[in-house]
Amino acid sequence: MDRSTIPGDPLTGNPPHGLLTDTARDNSRRIRDHLKNEGLFDGATWRISPIPFLLTPTDLATIQALGHHLYTFTRSLNHLYYESIRGLQPSWVAEYLDQGKPADLIAYARMNRLHNALPGVIRPDLILTENGMMISELDSVPGGIGITGCLAHIYAELGWSVVGGREGMVKGFARMIRGLHAERSQSSTASLAIVVSDEAKDYRPEMAWLAARLREAGLPTETATPQDVIFTEEGLFLSSPTPLSALYRFFELFDLKNIPKAELLLYAAKKGRVSLTAPIKPWLEEKMAFALLHHPVLEPFWSHALGSETFDLLRQWMPRTWILDPRPVPPSAVIPGLSVGGRGVSDWKDLAGLGQKDRRFVIKPSGFSELAWGSRGVSVGHDLPQLEWAGALETALASYPRNPYLLQEFRKGRRVSCQYYDPATDEIVPMPGRVRLSPYYFMAGDTVELAGILATVCPLDKKLIHGMTEAIMAPCAVASE
Repeated sequence: MDRSTIPGDPLTGNPPHGLLTDTARDNSRRIRDHLKNEGLFDGATWRISPIPFLLTPTDLATIQALGHHLYTFTRSLNHLYYESIRGLQPSWVAEYLDQGKPADLIAYARMNRLHNALPGVIRPDLILTENGMMISELDSVPGGIGITGCLAHIYAELGWSVVGGREGMVKGFARMIRGLHAERSQSSTASLAIVVSDEAKDYRPEMAWLAARLREAGLPTETATPQDVIFTEEGLFLSSPTPLSALYRFFELFDLKNIPKAELLLYAAKKGRVSLTAPIKPWLEEKMAFALLHHPVLEPFWSHALGSETFDLLRQWMPRTWILDPRPVPPSAVIPGLSVGGRGVSDWKDLAGLGQKDRRFVIKPSGFSELAWGSRGVSVGHDLPQLEWAGALETALASYPRNPYLLQEFRKGRRVSCQYYDPATDEIVPMPGRVRLSPYYFMAGDTVELAGILATVCPLDKKLIHGMTEAIMAPCAVASE
């Protein structure tokens, strides 16, 4: 493919429209056919772009650097939690992070042997706004690893230099698992099970794709349900007589009560018979971490733990967030950093009567809930009628402390121009939209590597950007300068 004939818009990151129509159609068909052959596309899952989503070199450099900032933030959040339970930081930090979690899960997560354990994968969701990038979420058990890897493979075959390279996602995942194995065992051979719960069954095809590529890369890997795992005093097994050295959990901690053999999996990890990632640490899967970053009482901790550069960047990129705690605020106090019309707020219920232009907020579950992923349970204030907004606020406050909710600033994504292939008409269709970038960072020791970026572009009329049938999904590449 001669990409010199494809004019782009590197200043905005918008994909070009100059790809020859016949080539665009042919590429789109090849992408669809490849995804179908790999079992990752049923024909109506999402829209296919004939080209990657293009980033400016500056944007890519910024996203690459972000990985280390987020690793430092995750490590510091872990440290903050332990200092809170030891009384070296305010006790309410750990109390908030533990809200709604079963006591046995908290006790397990606090084991000394897990003290320094951190997730091997970090994926932020980045929204491109008119004022730069915004981090809307942080996920340490992310979906999309296999999809992003497969898309990178396909688009690289078509001649695009995708971020991370053709095998970036597979190599990054393998490096993370081998690093985890090396920490536990002197053996040179690692073997992995990717355990996908029934609740996450929609992700099994992409995890099966990932497992197949890992086997090709020399890392023995199988996908399995929790029921498939065999427990013995010697370790965990699948069909092979060789015990597993590592287990990648693809299930949420709020689902543990529904996971068959969950106690046995955790027991094997506790006894050191298998390495388990992401670690069983619910405080590292809490969206309320954003609220803690912005809390003025914790500013000295964050400034010291993160360093001024990381602290300033994350406070700019992470929107202001508040924990919807319904307990009364003393008359002499206000909710830190929250004001409406220049006036401080001391009672959450004051927000219920806000006019549409003043309620540019999002209400979302904090993390330990079946509603806390896939944009479920999210309410956008200025997109709701008055009564529905007041009802969403009331429901959120009533859910505390069993399922804490958050209030977060809404930041609007900027408009980007994309295109997709319509198989019904065999045409390339332009589509303005807003984009979410999902970079995947893999950790091995203290090394953080960007392995790939998945772009999800939703039509302009969608307030929330997430995977949907109307969305375009594509890997990212860098626009020519």
